[in-house]
Amino acid sequence: MELRLYPSVNDLPKAVWDASFSTGYPFLTHGFLEGLETSGSTGNQSGWQNCHLGLWDDDHPIALAPGFLKSHSYGEYVFDWSWADAWHRSGLDYYPKLVTGVPFTPATGPRLWTDNEHPDAQRALISAVTDWCASESISSWHILFPDETTSTQLATAGLMQRMTTQFHWFNRNYSDFDDFLSAFNSRKRKALKKERAAIAAQNLQLVTKTGSDIREEDWAFFYYCYQTTYLKRSGHQGYLTGDFFTKVCPQLGESTVMVIAHEGVKPVAAALYFVDDDTLYGRYWGCLKEFDFLHFEACYYRGIEYCIEHGISRFDPGAQGEHKIQRGFEPTLTYSNHWVAEPRLKDAVADFCRRDCDHVRRYRDEAATLLPFKQES
Repeated sequence: MELRLYPSVNDLPKAVWDASFSTGYPFLTHGFLEGLETSGSTGNQSGWQNCHLGLWDDDHPIALAPGFLKSHSYGEYVFDWSWADAWHRSGLDYYPKLVTGVPFTPATGPRLWTDNEHPDAQRALISAVTDWCASESISSWHILFPDETTSTQLATAGLMQRMTTQFHWFNRNYSDFDDFLSAFNSRKRKALKKERAAIAAQNLQLVTKTGSDIREEDWAFFYYCYQTTYLKRSGHQGYLTGDFFTKVCPQLGESTVMVIAHEGVKPVAAALYFVDDDTLYGRYWGCLKEFDFLHFEACYYRGIEYCIEHGISRFDPGAQGEHKIQRGFEPTLTYSNHWVAEPRLKDAVADFCRRDCDHVRRYRDEAATLLPFKQES
């Protein structure tokens, strides 16, 4: 078997890649990864150098995985700055490191494809990748936001497991938004209704568009909102380029959903989602003017309504945000797995991961007690 490295997603056979990652998950399609690359969001000076991974048996793929060589830890949402500092204090280089995941996208999904006819394919891929990392002085390999089953398999194979908590909404076969609210206790239900009533009181109207209904000017407006909000909040214009939103996203078809808010007739804010058969993913948001509760309406409540109307079972609104709990988003474990080359630091990292997982599980359980739902008698 041969490990092949691909410095561009276009070096990969598109048909092979899309047939392998065929679950519908929108962030690992060949088109999405190609869009990140061609728009300049990855590659070049971004610190995300494309290095996709393929294990081949002659001309037959045995295993595939997205890969990026990183010169920093931005845009990953699994924080390892303290690890980089430990490497530095030990006189070692933490970068470059290898990341398997989707840039700027903390959304659980497939990360490794293996051929079902080769039961040892995953172990063979792990062995080939870690051997290559060791030979090329790559400090570590990080698989970010795999599904729980894959993460458990990787942990069994020796890749240390970490956990984080996100807040996801689950569709309990609700007939409409009011049916969802009927599961709340009275005080929380009144508070949420008050938030939604404030939208109309501020002369705001929101419209939801999907796929081809999203016009060229909508994409341009969204990027302006995204850029403006990032600049205000973080001092830079965001990780993703204008070309990604205005040229790439319109080609992604019905997997895109956009909510646009108007004050009167003037657009003032927008939220962008992606969707597959099972999950709605809230990804980006921007506003040109501050309004009470507009972020919650555009990024949470309209997403919940979309899921109910379209029979979508789960809504992942993005990382962090304890304020989501009182709005019905349930604390949910997410996973990552890690291999480090340096034997002097491996035990310390493993101990950190074990303690951190214990802490995250306790936090998840405590956070669940704050959910707004009625207590079952």
